[in-house]
Amino acid sequence: MVRIRESIGSLELIDARKDSVHLKQITNQSLDIDQGMALIMNGQLYYGSKAVHVLALVGSRSGLFNRINYWVFSSEMAASALYPVLRFGRNLLLKLLGKTKINNLHRAGNNKF
Repeated sequence: MVRIRESIGSLELIDARKDSVHLKQITNQSLDIDQGMALIMNGQLYYGSKAVHVLALVGSRSGLFNRINYWVFSSEMAASALYPVLRFGRNLLLKLLGKTKINNLHRAGNNKF
């Protein structure tokens, strides 16, 4: 996160468990936030593997982790292939931590948004 802020100037993390304009934008495009991360940059919405790909491109290449991240995810094909593994790991970790799903699409359908 720090390296991305150094590269592009600012980065704001949004808590998707709380209602926000950004979450509404994601939901209005029928994107399930439980199944993919979202990045809004310069007014453009990137979701899932495309979000990881764009973050790799704008991030710094200093440091071993950042160079590996860039090397792996700068390819859209590699990002698409590896993203399901990352999503599985995230979902497993959230389950182990006892976190419930966000269910943004279900909440929107029930007008709880």
